[in-house]
Amino acid sequence: MRVDDELWSAVGDPTRRRMLDLLLSEGSGTATSLSEQLPVTRQAVAKHLLVLDRVGLVHATTAGREKQFRVDQAQLARAVAQLADVGAAWDSRLQRIKRIAETIQRGRDTGSETDKTQ
Repeated sequence: MRVDDELWSAVGDPTRRRMLDLLLSEGSGTATSLSEQLPVTRQAVAKHLLVLDRVGLVHATTAGREKQFRVDQAQLARAVAQLADVGAAWDSRLQRIKRIAETIQRGRDTGSETDKTQ
């Protein structure tokens, strides 16, 4: 799976992750309702929501004078799948590094035992 850099840039921001958490727990929210629960202004929340909307993680519907935002479950699932793939790739890399380090250490241990017997 190809990693979507824009998507990961969007979720890389802690405020946006907190906004997603709030939207998931509450089902939906507006810039105003989210700003009441976050240490940022309504204008900052609106800008963060635009970023999340641009990458498809949230979708807005008009509710009176404000937009109501909901998390796009399919896009969130895609993000989670990408994270799992990246995690698995790094686990594999780290296991290879561990095996190399263990081989080097065994070689050193064997070398020091040979030095002691001479």
